[in-house]
Order: sequence, then C-alpha cells, then structure tokens
Amino acid sequence: MTELTSLRHIPHANVFRKGDVFVLFGELFGRGYVNGLIDEARKAGMTIIGITVGRRDDNGVLRALNDEELAEAQERLGGKIINVPLMAGFDMDAPEGEQNPTEQLSGVTLKNWQEEKLDWSRIERCREAGVRRFTESAKTVMAEIDKLVPEGANVFFAHTMAGGIPKIKAFLAIANRIYKGRGERFVSSRALLDSDLGKLILMNFDEVTANTLKYLIDASSPIRERVTKAGGQVRYSAYGYHGTEILIGGQYTWQTYTNYTQGYAKMRLESIAQAAWAQGVPVTVFNCPEIRTNSSDIFVGVELPLFPLLLALKKEGGTAWADQQWAICQERLEDGVTLQSVLDMIERFNQDAVSAKFRNFEAWPMDNTPELADIAIGTSEEITALHKDKKTLITDHLSALVLEGAGPLMFHGASEKIAPVLWLNHDIIARQLNALHK
Repeated sequence: MTELTSLRHIPHANVFRKGDVFVLFGELFGRGYVNGLIDEARKAGMTIIGITVGRRDDNGVLRALNDEELAEAQERLGGKIINVPLMAGFDMDAPEGEQNPTEQLSGVTLKNWQEEKLDWSRIERCREAGVRRFTESAKTVMAEIDKLVPEGANVFFAHTMAGGIPKIKAFLAIANRIYKGRGERFVSSRALLDSDLGKLILMNFDEVTANTLKYLIDASSPIRERVTKAGGQVRYSAYGYHGTEILIGGQYTWQTYTNYTQGYAKMRLESIAQAAWAQGVPVTVFNCPEIRTNSSDIFVGVELPLFPLLLALKKEGGTAWADQQWAICQERLEDGVTLQSVLDMIERFNQDAVSAKFRNFEAWPMDNTPELADIAIGTSEEITALHKDKKTLITDHLSALVLEGAGPLMFHGASEKIAPVLWLNHDIIARQLNALHK
C-alpha cells in the first residue's frame, strides 16, 4: 500500500520550453484530464506528438487509422500522430488458430456469468500474444518519435491509458447491477471479483491501466538516454486514482468511491512508478480527484465528492471568482432549491455511519455493500432530480474546474520531481484555481 503523499504547495518549476516535445501516450477522444496537461504544454511552446490505439475492422482485426480518421485525430490533438496501432490489453488477442478471451466468453449471460469458467492456460497464451503485439508496436512508435525529437530538446511523456473491460454483450447488464443496483437489483462487487469473468477483467485492467506505463518506460529508453546524455530532461506522468481528501465537517478527510474495481490496477501503476523512480527515471503518478466523464458515468455516486470543492474554493482564499462558481452552480438548480441545501445533503451522506466505514485507506479498494449502494445511489439520484436540466449538472461544471486545476499542478509538479506518487486533493486544486483566477 502506497503511503498517502499529498501535494501541499503549488509547484512553479518548469524545465520545458519552445521546441521541446510533449508525447501523449494514449489517444485523445474527448474532454478529460489530459486536456489540462496539453494546454500547459502548448502554453510552453512544446511540439505535440500523439499515438493512436487504432481501430478494428468488421472481423475484429486491428488496423491503423485511415486518412480521414487520422486527419480528425490530429486536429483533435493539435499535433502529429504516429499511425501505428497501440491498442492496449489482450481481450481481442490470441495465438494463430485460437479463440481470444472475448470469444471464449461469448456464452456469458446475466444468468450464468458467475458460473462460467475459463481455461487459464489459454488465457495466458492470449495475454502473451497481446503483450508481444503491444511492446513490438511501442518500439516502432518510439523509433518514429525519436526522429521528431531535436537535439537539445526536453521530452514530457504523458501516459493516459486506462480501462480494459472486454466487449462482452452481457457485461453492461452485469455492471448496471454492480454499480447502479439497489435492493433486489444489487449485486456485490465481490461476486464479480471472485468469478472467472472478474479475474479476467482484473488481468486486462492491469495490462491496460498499469503495465502499459512500464512498456512506455522501456520502449522510450533510447530517447531518454539520448536526451539526458545531451544534458536534456525527460519526465513521465500518469493518471491515478486512490481516493481524495475533501472537506467533511470542515476538515480535509480522505474518502473514496466504492467499489472502484480498477483500484487494483491503479495500485500496480503506483508500484511501477516507484520502481522506475528508484532506478532514477522521473515518473510521477498523480492521483486525481473524482470527476464525471463518459466512462465514469456508469459509477453512480462517483460524482458526490465533487460538491465539497465549492467549500474548498472559499476555504483556500477564494474571493469574487469563487463566489461566481457558487452562482453558476446555484443557477443550475430548480427554482426554490438552494445550493447550500445540496451541500447539506452531501454532508449528511459523508457523516453517515455507513459512508464513514469505507474511509479505510489501508483496506482500499473495498467491496460495495447493499447499505452503501442504497445511500450513495439514492443521494446521487435525489440531487440529480433537483437540477433544471438533467444534462447540465453542477458536477459537469465542477469536473471542468478540477481539470483546469490539475493541468498546471501535474505539468509543473512533474518538472519539480517531487515524488513517484502524489495525491491532488481538493485543497491544492482549490488553491491552484484561485491563483489562476486572481
């Protein structure tokens, strides 16, 4: 278990300048955490280079982007993309003539998923095939990037890969029971983890979310050695999640969304950064706060810790701009509903004995329970119902603020080489935002 190491100061170090290179190791699809990092790189005048995960044809075969897709991806990124597919994970990989894991699970249904068994020797062969494909492609990609890094330039590698749920038809229905189910529809997250389906998902999470950082560090070693030999600097960042300190009862207190199934892979990600750091490679995993994204919306209640950010903005020296954020959030609520009443609901949720039981850092990530699902999903649904427009939520605005604050903290925090794992809690996010909007 990683020791909770929180960033408590706003870093200002910056080794990056015009002509340096920013490498995005993960394809940019929509608005997410990495946009803040890209914004900082662009402000510094860095050259932006990206990669693609590729696309699959109708037969499931991985391919490079076509001309139209490549043009769209490069416009979205605002930089050049190396068009060699770097799809992480092994759920669609298999040795010649064998079924891949997704095909092996084609018979899974909502009724039989807990009993379905896998041949783990076959799964291991698929994993080896996937790792071989990915690492060979990563070497090819890095050789191409090496040509684009000028002599004397510094390089920032931003790892953003995460996920790994196999595309099994029944899984969405299963996930809805685990992450959205209450009462008779509740299914324990432990039931998933104890099943062969769950064990496969954890293996694939490890490959996508964590091991790809190691593959990046290894594949980029020729670039790193050339740059540092010439007196330049190289940095690596990655996105973690391991709970967040938010204001509960007026004190910053660590809490977490439960059940965060990817938590095991995120801890593996931390260990990879720590091992690299011990070898002198400056890699920092930034454990970021909960936000709402397209991929996180299946986790009902993950957005609840966002609301106390409003309290942190005022506590950390906020003035007129902080008041404006409160006004924006108030405007999104139905007439007659006060923002303070919503914050009171969040406080009651956090003070509930059921919630408090899950603030156990050493036991993270804990399994969900019917009692926790009842109050977390219930509170989430109750607050959502208080909005004027269910598609324009307070948590959308607060998520955008977290992204804005996290970007410079990560960019300059990586430059400063503080630690291999750092938590960005609501205190430092609020202080950074207030500093940006003085």
